[in-house]
Amino acid sequence: MPPNNQFPNPASATPMGSGSVAQGSTPAKAPVKPKNPNSTQNTLLLSEVRDNMVIMADGSFRAVIACKSINFDLMSGREREGVEFSYQNFLNSLNHPIQILIRSQRIDIGPYIDHLVQIRQNQDNMLLNVLMDDYINFIDTLSQEANIMDKSFFIAIPYYPTGDMANLLGKSKGFFDKLFARPQNAVTKIDTQTYEKAKTEIKNRVDGVMAGLFQLGIQSVQLNTKELGEIYYNFYNPDTAVREPLGDFNNITATFIKKGASEPPISQFGGAL
Repeated sequence: MPPNNQFPNPASATPMGSGSVAQGSTPAKAPVKPKNPNSTQNTLLLSEVRDNMVIMADGSFRAVIACKSINFDLMSGREREGVEFSYQNFLNSLNHPIQILIRSQRIDIGPYIDHLVQIRQNQDNMLLNVLMDDYINFIDTLSQEANIMDKSFFIAIPYYPTGDMANLLGKSKGFFDKLFARPQNAVTKIDTQTYEKAKTEIKNRVDGVMAGLFQLGIQSVQLNTKELGEIYYNFYNPDTAVREPLGDFNNITATFIKKGASEPPISQFGGAL
C-alpha cells in the first residue's frame, strides 16, 4: 500500500490495452451521451421547415395549400353538376397522392367581448351604453350555449424522393408495428441534388393542384415558411394558440448581429472601445 498522499502512476499501473492512454499521447474524448429516446422532440414527424416546405424525419417533403370554401347548398342544380364534374376531373388529373384536411376549431369569443367592454367604457351616451350591455350579454350567452366553430381547409402535397410507390409499400406495415416502434435519433440527411429536385417537383405539384382548384371556383394559396410554422404551432398548442399567438418575426431585431461598416473607435490606451 502506498504512503499517504502518494498514489501510483496511472501510466505504469494500468496495462496498455483498450481504454488506456500512453504517456505523451492525446487523451481520448469522452463518449457523447446519447439523446433521450423518449423526448418530445422525437415524437414529431417533421425535421425542418424551410423554403415553403416541410422536411419530414423520413426525408420526404410536404407543401400545404390553404383553400377557401364555397357554398354548395346555395348553388343551382346546373352549378352543382359543374362543380361535381370539375372535381371529378381534378381527381383524375392527379398523378400523385394528396391529403385533404378539414380542421374544426372552436372560436374564442373572449377577446371580442373584452373589446366590446372597452368600447362601452369609453362611451358617454347612456342609451348606447344600455344597448351595448344587452349586446354583450347576448354574445356571452350565445357563446356559452352554442359551439361557434370555424372550419379551415388545407391540402397537403407530399413528395417522396424514393418514389410514391415505395412509400405506399412502407405504409402497408402493420399498425402495431409502427405504434410500438422504438423512436430513432437519426439525423435527416438530404444531398443538394435531391433537395433541388424536391423543390422543383413540389412547385410543379402545387401549381397543378391550384390550377385544378381554380376550375372548381376555389381560391387557394400556398403557405410560406412562416405560415407553416404558425399552423404547426396552432395544431400542437390548440389551447394556448388563441390567447398566446405566435409572434411576428418581422418585429424581431436581435436575430443576428451585422458587422459595422466603419472601424471601432480607438481609446486612449490603444485598444478598441
